[in-house]
Amino acid sequence: MKLGVLDYGAGNLRSVLNAFEAIGAHANLVTKPEDFGNIDVLVFPGQGAFGDSVRILKETGLWEPLQVWLKAQRPYLGICLGYQLLFESSEESPGVVGLGVVPGKVRKFDAADGLKIPHMGWNVANWAAGQSAVRAGLPNPTHVYFVHSYYPEVQDESLALCRTDYGVSFISGIAKKNLVAVQFHPEKSQEAGLTLLRNALKVLER
Repeated sequence: MKLGVLDYGAGNLRSVLNAFEAIGAHANLVTKPEDFGNIDVLVFPGQGAFGDSVRILKETGLWEPLQVWLKAQRPYLGICLGYQLLFESSEESPGVVGLGVVPGKVRKFDAADGLKIPHMGWNVANWAAGQSAVRAGLPNPTHVYFVHSYYPEVQDESLALCRTDYGVSFISGIAKKNLVAVQFHPEKSQEAGLTLLRNALKVLER
């Protein structure tokens, strides 16, 4: 299995690469369209603005092969921004169209609720029934690390892998055929995060 981590110049990916190395999974960076032909599993991590990220992906020629990859239902692991861009749109960037692989919209947390924004630090992922292969060996709930100001509003509840409460209850992870995506950062979530990465790769290798 060849693992590729999408790199479009929007952040330091070293912690993600180190996390995969820690579980014995070497990953190469995907920096140009032709790199998609050399991998079996695509990992899209990252932090950044929804609209800026779409623009950069298009400017670097990575947007179209990313769309093709997802349309073909090839193995995909999305982290943080790599989760949010799967949706149709985001309140962060009105008028910008996302990948549209998952029905729904990305919403902003409401500071009027007295919440600190961004939602930063440890919180819990409450695992949904089923999806046992993705959460194997993890307690329910599991403490994981978040950094985000926007959250996905998922229309299809059957996709839910886990939920998290922060002012609202939101689906903090989804799973379906050849796709696992989470809002939190496994690479910053210590041993629980490494366990999740191991499980996700096993599921996506099938």
